[in-house]
Amino acid sequence: MFERRLYLHIDWALLGAILVLCAVGLAMIYSTTYDPTTLTAGSQFRTQTLALLLGLVALVIALSIDYRALGDHALLVYGGLVGLLVYTLLFGTDNKGAQRWIDLGPFNLQPSEFARLGLALFLATYFAENRRGPRTTSDWVIAGAFLAVPFVLIVRQPDLGTAVTLLPIGLAVLCFAGLRLRLLVGLLVLSMLAAPVVWAYGLEDYQRERIASFLDPERDPRGAGYQQIQARITVGSGGLTGKGFLQGTQSQYNFLPEPHTDFIFSVLAEEQGFLGVLFMLGLYLFVILRGLDAARVAKDRLGTYLVVGIMAGFAFQVIYNVSMSAGLAPVKGLTLPLTSYGGSSIVATLTGFGLILNVRMRRFTN
Repeated sequence: MFERRLYLHIDWALLGAILVLCAVGLAMIYSTTYDPTTLTAGSQFRTQTLALLLGLVALVIALSIDYRALGDHALLVYGGLVGLLVYTLLFGTDNKGAQRWIDLGPFNLQPSEFARLGLALFLATYFAENRRGPRTTSDWVIAGAFLAVPFVLIVRQPDLGTAVTLLPIGLAVLCFAGLRLRLLVGLLVLSMLAAPVVWAYGLEDYQRERIASFLDPERDPRGAGYQQIQARITVGSGGLTGKGFLQGTQSQYNFLPEPHTDFIFSVLAEEQGFLGVLFMLGLYLFVILRGLDAARVAKDRLGTYLVVGIMAGFAFQVIYNVSMSAGLAPVKGLTLPLTSYGGSSIVATLTGFGLILNVRMRRFTN
């Protein structure tokens, strides 16, 4: 458990940057759900505030328990999360054709948000404990199989966006564990060869339409291309300094769909302008680099692999959401971590950073 002397080694700079991002997220959620007729924000703001408090508790718990002890139970954690994903498919709450949540009364739990942590912990433990010398083909196959199970279960919900975030986690851990370049190139070649088959049989009609609308949003400006067009307009309308807090016309007048989740970065760009965007991107860059530095100073391979896996998933999500908001990537239901609305998302993300702080804090322990 937590030792008082470890307080001296907590990365307060990283923790402070995370809290600033959470505060900015709350402000943007307040703005996007604000009702000028009642002068109050929507219920999403209160829900996100409670989720943030719960996430901070989860961060402290993840920080307090030695990550090596968690590694000893990695298979149990992984199995529990897979069990939750199976339960979600069988008995989960359906919303707009997607079955991604478990109804817990006061709130809904989205297990797929925690799958990234379970996968990162399991793969880190698997390769850290495997000390047989050079990796064999079976090592990569076993790791791929353990990645494929949650991936397929999440795709079946369907939630391709969240499922895809598992891939950079697995790839990052495998590369640090010694995946050979020629094998990596071979995987990329196979992926490209499989692309036509995936396009024809692996994607739903709406997913193919999203990709087509990304390439040419004007082909259906009132339908599939609407989100892409409105996101670009919202980002571009902010100018240098923005229109001001609560003054964004795109979000306030409901021109931009899902402003508090998928496109919260677009709202930030409209209200705070280019300077606000630079500030946010600078914060995210600091968090990513500072998080990766924890992998560099980790005392063992388990800590290094764990941090690399968690940060790979986080960085991919940030880059994709920002690119999507700027019209540089197809629209996908992928939130901006620490900022977008989503209780399970912020709790899972803060838990992950608790593990990263855990690894850095214990670099001097035996």
